[in-house]
Parts: sequence; structure tokens; C-alpha cells
Amino acid sequence: LEDLLGRTPVQMDVAGLAELFSGQTVLVTGAGGSIGAELCRQIARLGVARMICIDISELAIYQLEQELREAHPLMLASYYTASVREPDRLNAIAKKHRPAVVFHAAAYKHVPLMEELNEIEALRTNVLGTLYAARMAGDCGATRFVLISTDKAVNPTNVMGASKRLAELVVQGVASEFPNTQYVSVRFGNVLGSSGSVVPLFSAQIARGGPVTVTHPDIVRYFMTIPEAAQLVLQAALMGGSGQIFVLNMGEPVKIVDLARMLIRLSGKTEHDIPIAYTGLRPGEKLFEELLANDETTEPTPHAKLRIAKAASHLISVDAIAKWICEASPAVSELDIRVWIHEQVPEYVSGMGRNLH
Repeated sequence: LEDLLGRTPVQMDVAGLAELFSGQTVLVTGAGGSIGAELCRQIARLGVARMICIDISELAIYQLEQELREAHPLMLASYYTASVREPDRLNAIAKKHRPAVVFHAAAYKHVPLMEELNEIEALRTNVLGTLYAARMAGDCGATRFVLISTDKAVNPTNVMGASKRLAELVVQGVASEFPNTQYVSVRFGNVLGSSGSVVPLFSAQIARGGPVTVTHPDIVRYFMTIPEAAQLVLQAALMGGSGQIFVLNMGEPVKIVDLARMLIRLSGKTEHDIPIAYTGLRPGEKLFEELLANDETTEPTPHAKLRIAKAASHLISVDAIAKWICEASPAVSELDIRVWIHEQVPEYVSGMGRNLH
């Protein structure tokens, strides 16, 4: 996968990471996902005393348990099937184990799926779930909480991205409630090889004889590998000041069609053998992703590839946000959801082309 990056993979400075994690209890939500599982792998190698792994998917948590038991037979670990949308369950787990560090990777991430029919689910998991996980970390006395965010949270044009921007704001809001817990968010772009991403999709299409489907000839994305993403998250946990949002210098964006052509070549085929078909932009999809919003500047950190986003202050009422989402009818209209999101995240512009003012 590194061959597809078009750049040298980022190597994080691991000095100090072992000191942060050695002998500690670490909790990871969404532990069965692509990023969550890699976080667990890397944290396990740093000598934690106990790993608390939470995922709503029984299959994902089972597979993670099998892998970690084999790779780290002496590590104490607890595996929970639980939803971040159930705060009482989260708090019971945290009170039992008292984690020192919490990584919140649980989220709905697929843009088209969250854009139609599932908007309220994106808010319940990505916003409420983040609120519950963040408060859980503060209540149990954790020293650090890290939210996994996305470049799609910047000037979002889709519900998924807007929900993650709201999640960032919620984390900053909760940070003011718990001054003894350090809260940070980490944004990165597309992760090569993660579940539901373009590389597994293209590889499967190539194996079937094509065509490889690309939404638009000019669409570009920032890419990183799963280990890079996990290392960035760990590094931010080590150096972050509460309320900060970190971004990674991911080099130049890559054209998706170039990625498709490279995969076709690497499979030993040509475009004559495996054609590329353009299918049109999907709901809420941008041609170009941004890592920083227009009103943000960045500040350097001791790590050359890691920077801090300095956003314009945007205070929100965490409790009012939670109340609206909790009280929203299961049949709430998609327009009402989008109007409400725009009120909370003014830079959000609906990709459905509707006027939200």
C-alpha cells in the first residue's frame, strides 16, 4: 500500500510513547474497526497493563480478541460488545477499569450511506456517542481523551463530515467541564486499505475483470496508511494540549483515477484489459477535501509532520445539542436535520443543493 502514497510514509517519533502507555490501562472505542484495531496493535506493543476494547460488532471484537491473544498472550485485555450510544454501559465499563487514556474511534464514516436515510444515525453515533465517551473519560479520571476525526469535518458538504465537526466542538465543550483530562482531536484523510475504502473496492473490481468505477476524473484525496493514521493518533495523545485539533501534513493529494490506474498496473493488467468507468459524484461528495478550514491557521509542533489547527472560537451548548438529538423523532425530516446542523455548524453547506437559510 505504501507504493500508492506517492510519498515516503510518515514515521512518528515513538520516544515518550512507551512512557505514556507502559503499565497503564487504555480504552479504545470502535476497537474492531480499521483504525481502532491498528491502535490496539500499536498500543499493545508499547507495554500497556490492560487494554479495554469496545465495539458494537460482535464479529469485529471477536476477530480482534483472537489476534491480540495470539500476538500478546501475556497482556491483560477485556473485550466488550457495547454501543457508544449507551452512556450507562460506557460508564460502567470505565468505572470497573479506570482507563488512563481513552481513544474514541467509534463512528459512522461512509459519506453516501449517512447522506440519505441515515442522517439521524450519524448524529446519534458521531455526536452523542462522542459526547458520552468524552464525559466517560472525564468522569472516570482519565488523563487523556483522543477523538478520531476527519478532513471531511472541514467546510463539510455532507452530513457525515458535519457530524464529525460537531463531534470536535463537543469534545472542546466537554474539555471545559473536566480540566484534569486532556482532550484532543486528530484529523486525517482517507486511509489506504481501511474497510469500505477505495483500494479494497478497486482490487475486488479488478479481480472481477472490471470495470473500475471512479466517480469523477478530477476527484482527489489525501491518503495515508493505517499504521500512519494510528501513529498520528498516538503522537497527538502524547503532545496535545486540551481542546487542540491536530492535522497531519499528508503531502500532495492523489487523483483517485491515478490510484485506479496504478492498481490496474500493479495487478499486471492494462486499461485495455480493465476499463475505468466514471459514475458521477455521489451525494455530499466533494472533488477536493481540505485539511484546514478557511478561518484556521496552523501552528507547528515538535513533530515536523504534525501541526495544530487554530480554529476560530466557536462555543456551543453541549447539553442543547444532546437534547435536540435525543428528542428528534425517528421520523424527523432530512431537511429539518440539515437546517439544524447548519445552525450548529454554519460552514456546513448541504450537498443536496438545498438552501438551509
